[in-house]
Amino acid sequence: MADIRPDRAIRPDRATRPGRATRPGRATRPGRSTRTVRVGTSAAVLAAVVLAVVLVPPLVQLDEQAVDLARRLQPPSWSHPFGTDDVGRDLLLRCVYGLRVSLMVGVVAALAATLIGTAVGALAGAFGGWTDRVLMRLVDTFSSVPHLLLGIFVVAMFRPGVWPVVVSVALTHWLSTARIVRSEILSLRSRPFIDAAISGGASRWRVAVRHLLPGVVPQAALAAVLMVPHAMWHESALSFLGLGLPAHQASLGNLVQSARGSLLAGDWWPTLFPGLLLIAPTLAIAGLAGAWRERLSPRRRSELAL
Repeated sequence: MADIRPDRAIRPDRATRPGRATRPGRATRPGRSTRTVRVGTSAAVLAAVVLAVVLVPPLVQLDEQAVDLARRLQPPSWSHPFGTDDVGRDLLLRCVYGLRVSLMVGVVAALAATLIGTAVGALAGAFGGWTDRVLMRLVDTFSSVPHLLLGIFVVAMFRPGVWPVVVSVALTHWLSTARIVRSEILSLRSRPFIDAAISGGASRWRVAVRHLLPGVVPQAALAAVLMVPHAMWHESALSFLGLGLPAHQASLGNLVQSARGSLLAGDWWPTLFPGLLLIAPTLAIAGLAGAWRERLSPRRRSELAL
């Protein structure tokens, strides 16, 4: 005989109980699909840029400096998708070589600036006292001078080339990283495990290396990623002013600078495509870095969702 005791009765489904709202799934959260599309698009664009920079030069066995005056300023076509410049050089190949140089300068300069900023911020935050005051006044002093003006001063002391531009960008872009790292270390110093390490006899150097620096690595890495497009634009600005790379070397700034006369004559493609190749990786890196920042700061992400 079946057991029909009240405590054995079948319980209604939780989702069908009156007054109980169903919890939306992860796929239906507001803004989640938009973030997914943004991250996917940014990753696809950045992957296409990297593949073009890595694969096109070895696969296309052409000289990007080859001059053909019979084909000067030809509009985009099947044989020349980006057209040709004012001396008949293929603009697609020139843009790829220029993008490779600009990306290399941006990545190397961003890494160097991040190392300098992390070292300064870590020393200021970990030791405090007069060390903190001196280093932060140094940061304030450099911050009072515009980045571009200071970069021009640094580049003017050397002959035009890649490494003077890298040094110029690195020496003018470490300030924000130093402030970020210092604030993160000051926040970590108030945690209980730091007090426990100091009470256990750990020296300041040991606390800084074993406990504080690992805690600021994610923020420093995010700052380095965000600094890459900024360094690319800085290099392009210096090259556009004639103070960066030599005029014969392909870079996005040099390509835009050399196309000014063509633009005034009505030839738009020598200016458009280098500009697009400068904007595309900037937006892609910004999209990926924004998603990374949301993962590092879940509280800020929830506030933005509201």
